[in-house]
Amino acid sequence: MAADLRILTLPEAEVPAGLKLRVAELQDLAWPGPPGPSAEPVHDPALRPLSMLLLDGPRVVAALDVLSKEIVHAGRTYAASGLSTVVTDPACRGLGHGRRLVAAARTTARERGADLGLFTCDSGLRGFYEGAGWEWLPGAVLVGGTAEDPFPSDREGFDKVTMAAFFTPRAERRRADFPRSRIALHPGTVDRLW
Repeated sequence: MAADLRILTLPEAEVPAGLKLRVAELQDLAWPGPPGPSAEPVHDPALRPLSMLLLDGPRVVAALDVLSKEIVHAGRTYAASGLSTVVTDPACRGLGHGRRLVAAARTTARERGADLGLFTCDSGLRGFYEGAGWEWLPGAVLVGGTAEDPFPSDREGFDKVTMAAFFTPRAERRRADFPRSRIALHPGTVDRLW
């Protein structure tokens, strides 16, 4: 294993159906439920979903999607990107594959012009994402959904933390605006919270 590792990066709609189905199977293992694995797109096209797959030969060992949109926070507009549907094949966990892909996604978001990266994860995964170059935003809450039907990451029953990266000088100068704040992500009704 690992002799033929490579990252395939494509818009979600361009991922070959066979690979997309394998990713969907991994996602279904991580988050079982209806409707089950499908090769259909998962994300709202308005979020410009970019799929990143770590392949060992033809085998998908890890996958994630980078979603992007403009947000307004503390009176300023930012190009924001975040991670979604991060998954690693259970047989390949503990080998650094997920961390490698998450670190590559951070670089990809920066290279694609994001001012900052923002996403939530289960609190128990905070160290994993920090190890891949992301930082914890203490007390920050991402508010997903829509302005009319918000979906905050601090909902009862959720155990989420917000992770971030400040890519541009303008975002870095305003980093103090983000911890202990409510950040209106509002990705819509399809991707209620990325």
